[in-house]
Amino acid sequence: MDSWRRPSVPDLPGRGPEPMISDPLSGELTVAAAGPAATMYACGITPYDATHIGHAATFVAWDLLVRAWRDAGHEVRYVQNVTDVDDPLLERATRDGEDWRELADREIALFRGDMEALRVIPPDSYVGAVEALPVIERLTERLARHGALYELDGDVYQARSADPSFGTVSGFDLATMTALFAERGGDPGRAGKKDPLDPLVWLAARPGEPSWPSAFGRGRPGWHVECSAIATEYLGDTFDVQAGGNDLTFPHHEMSASHARVAFGGPSGPAGPIFARRYVYAGMVRLGGEKMSKSLGNLVFVSRLLAAGTDPMVIRLAILAHHYRADWDWTDEGLTAARDRLARWRSALVAASAGDGSAQDVLGAVRERLADDLDAPGALAAVDRWADAVLADPGSAGGAALARDTVDALLGVAL
Repeated sequence: MDSWRRPSVPDLPGRGPEPMISDPLSGELTVAAAGPAATMYACGITPYDATHIGHAATFVAWDLLVRAWRDAGHEVRYVQNVTDVDDPLLERATRDGEDWRELADREIALFRGDMEALRVIPPDSYVGAVEALPVIERLTERLARHGALYELDGDVYQARSADPSFGTVSGFDLATMTALFAERGGDPGRAGKKDPLDPLVWLAARPGEPSWPSAFGRGRPGWHVECSAIATEYLGDTFDVQAGGNDLTFPHHEMSASHARVAFGGPSGPAGPIFARRYVYAGMVRLGGEKMSKSLGNLVFVSRLLAAGTDPMVIRLAILAHHYRADWDWTDEGLTAARDRLARWRSALVAASAGDGSAQDVLGAVRERLADDLDAPGALAAVDRWADAVLADPGSAGGAALARDTVDALLGVAL
C-alpha cells in the first residue's frame, strides 16, 4: 500500500543526543534504540472515518521520534499498518449503505493527505491487513504448529495458557484485563472459550461479510494477530519500539505481543526478547472534557480545519504544545495560541541577523528537549525564547537559517 509523499528534511550540523523514552511500567527513562538501526512499529488507523486531532497527535508524536532518531545518526526502519477490514469499518459501511472497500479507500486517501499536510514523515512500509493476509496466515500456522490454537464454532482462538508471559506488557491484574477486554471489543463472556482472555485469531466467514480462503477455512483475521504478523514480517521477531495510543495497552498490544512470543518462542516461552523491546503510548485528546472518539462523535477533523483555511503548521504547533503522553483538550484558544506562535516565529526569521549566532543555542536546546522523552513543549519554549529575543532587539540575535532548519528538521514545522 502506498503511503504519502515524504517532506524534505534539512540536514543539521553535528549529531543530536540519543533519544530517551519513558517506560510505561516503571516510568523510568530508557534509550529508545541502542543499536545503529532504530526500528518502530506503529498501530495505524481503522479507516471508517476521517483523521481527527487525536489521530494526528499520535502520529505527530511518532514523527518526532523518527526525526530525533535520524538526527542522532540512526538508520530508521518504521512500519505502520492499516486495519482495512474489521468490525467497525464493516458496521459503518452497512450503516451508510456503502461498499466497505470504497469507504476504506476514501478514508485512507484522506489520512494520507492529512499526514502529508502536517509534514509527517511516512513509514517505510505502510501495510494494509488485506494485502497482508498471506503474512497473517503464515504466523497463524506457526501458532498452530506450537499447539496454541483451538476452534470454537469455526472461529480460531489462541489459548492464553500457551503464553507464560501473558500480562507482562500491560502489567494489569486479571480483573482489569477482563474488564478492559470486554470494554474494548473483546469477547470474554463467549461460551465455550477455554479462558475469557483467549484472543481471536481467525474469524470464520459470516453472511454478508468479506472473507478469504485460508488453511483455517474462509474468514478474516483477528485484529491483534494482524499487527503481530505485519510487525514481525517487516521488522523481525524483535524490534525497538511499539507505538500507539494509550488505549491500546490492553488488549491490543498485550495480545499482539503474546501471538509473537508463542509463534517465535514456542509453548515453553521465548529464550530471549520477542516483539517490542519498548512501548510508547500517546495520551487521549478530549473535546469539552470528553475523550475525542468516533463512537462519541465529538471529533475535530484535520481535513475540515484545512478546508477552512487553517495553516497545517498551526495545527501541528497546537499539537506540539502538549506532551505526547498527556491527555489534553482541543480548544479554540489553543489553536489561536498556535497561530500567534507561528506568526511570531516567522516574524523573527525576517528580523534575525546573519550568521548562526544564538540559533546554535536553539539547536542545542531543541535537541536536548526532544531527547528527554520527546518534550515538545520544552522544545517550543526554546524557540520562543530565541524569537522573543530577536523581536525585542532586531539584529542583535542571528541564525535565521539555522533556526529555520532546526524547527523544520526536528519539529517538522515549515517556517
